[in-house]
Amino acid sequence: MNTTSQNNPPLSGKIALVTGASRGIGRAIALGLARAGAHVAVNYVSGEAAANEVVAAIIAGGGKAVAVRADIGQLSDHAPMLATVRAALGPIDILFNNAGVEKRAGVLEFTEADWDWHLNVNLKGLLFLTQSVARDMIARKIKGRIINVSSTHESRPLPRAAIYNITKGGLAMLTKSLALELAPHGITVNTLIPGAIRTDMNRAVLTDPAYEAKVVARIPLGYIADPADLAAAAVFLAGPGSAYMNGSNVTLDGGLSL
Repeated sequence: MNTTSQNNPPLSGKIALVTGASRGIGRAIALGLARAGAHVAVNYVSGEAAANEVVAAIIAGGGKAVAVRADIGQLSDHAPMLATVRAALGPIDILFNNAGVEKRAGVLEFTEADWDWHLNVNLKGLLFLTQSVARDMIARKIKGRIINVSSTHESRPLPRAAIYNITKGGLAMLTKSLALELAPHGITVNTLIPGAIRTDMNRAVLTDPAYEAKVVARIPLGYIADPADLAAAAVFLAGPGSAYMNGSNVTLDGGLSL
């Protein structure tokens, strides 16, 4: 048996911050990174109990983790969160920008508050958190990894989700801009793009059997994935195998975007 990967996990000793990691895709990413040897900061905004469960699962598996509350859309929350992560685990080597919000409404129904909420979390907060983490990576002269979690709706509009679609389209260009400007510092920036995934955000619509059947019919592989199906790709993007990837997308959608 080849035990090299077991004895030398690809992310051994790396410090990772995963935003929005108390549930769904963020939870799966946090657990996957921990299994690959990373120490993980589990960010949450309201699901404290769920975040603590993720931390407990990581510790039970022999890893190291801490739960840290911060609203990514509130810039004043960033510095205290980063200070907590540094004190508990160390300086960040891997940033997974996973936190995101979505409201379903028609384009004639959205309010200014809806616009601000989406933009603050999905773009503004993400940019300025990345800026803070990247500055520290540059100061430490490390080959950092920044991974943004987007959506197939960055290019295929989801009905009744115009502002969410806009933020994901903006994230596509932000990722490329970050990749271009941070590359000279040895920092890579890439995107993980999930398709139809069974997350809490999608749970309400997927409880309708007719709607679920309609979604499945559009996926060539014929099923909706679970968040755990993304973990291996997340580890790849955070690890040495993606060292020459920059400004790239890893899409896991079962062929939905074909």
